[in-house]
Amino acid sequence: MPVPRSHAPLRLPHVVCSLILLVLLAGCGAGGFAGTEMSGAATEQARIKGVPGPPGAAASAGAPRGWSSLPSAPAASPQPTELPGLGPKTRAAVPATARQAFVVTGDSVDSNRSTAVLYTRDGPAGPGWRATLGPWPAHNALNGWTGEHWEGDLRSPIGVFTLTAAGGRLVPPDTALPYDLSPDFRVTGEGFHGEPLEGSFDYVVAIDYNRLPGTSPLDHTRPLGEERGGGIWVHVDHGGPTQGCVSVTEDRMKELLGALDPAMEPVIVMGDAESLGR
Repeated sequence: MPVPRSHAPLRLPHVVCSLILLVLLAGCGAGGFAGTEMSGAATEQARIKGVPGPPGAAASAGAPRGWSSLPSAPAASPQPTELPGLGPKTRAAVPATARQAFVVTGDSVDSNRSTAVLYTRDGPAGPGWRATLGPWPAHNALNGWTGEHWEGDLRSPIGVFTLTAAGGRLVPPDTALPYDLSPDFRVTGEGFHGEPLEGSFDYVVAIDYNRLPGTSPLDHTRPLGEERGGGIWVHVDHGGPTQGCVSVTEDRMKELLGALDPAMEPVIVMGDAESLGR
């Protein structure tokens, strides 16, 4: 608060005046008050909706209000981060060259509800994975998850699979993935809860389970055999569980299509939380 002026002129010894001048000069050279600037990395993380950036620098305890303390040493570089929620076995299955990972985590092995987050990293050596989209609510298969998927079991396969192609009935947003625009993606009928399926395949991303990577999602080649199922996609959510796919809302499908980049060798990591934690 302002200090009232004294009627008598204030006289300070020359030594005290010199010390005050040195302190003021040192404060300007150190960057002034804390919290006025953010590094490029912090700014980038702060732009991501729902994903907090790194904590700001706090003034040291006991410092007068309104003043920042001078740092005693440069801040340490952030350590590379692993994909959260994954155990050593699952992490080992993620290719070292992959720089995008769409992690879909089921509530439990028998649940058809899950959470999806897209993680990105700048390179295999770091600075580590960061969330770039999500978390989003998602659906998976009616009966939950399985480590050994078979046709008709109504479970989504657990594992790490590449994402190499997309398609749909509608013209896509800007996407770098190969995209098969075809009326054959039309679907009719009702879901398990009586909800209409129309529009579910307007946008899809093929999950490379029991299929030839890079081909259209409509390709029916099954390298493991027809009995092991196939046609496992990420597609538009219809408001209920799927037969084996993963689904998110239409606006989020558009975001995902716009974000996935073949040059970053994207993968999907999918399964219930307990299985992914192994």
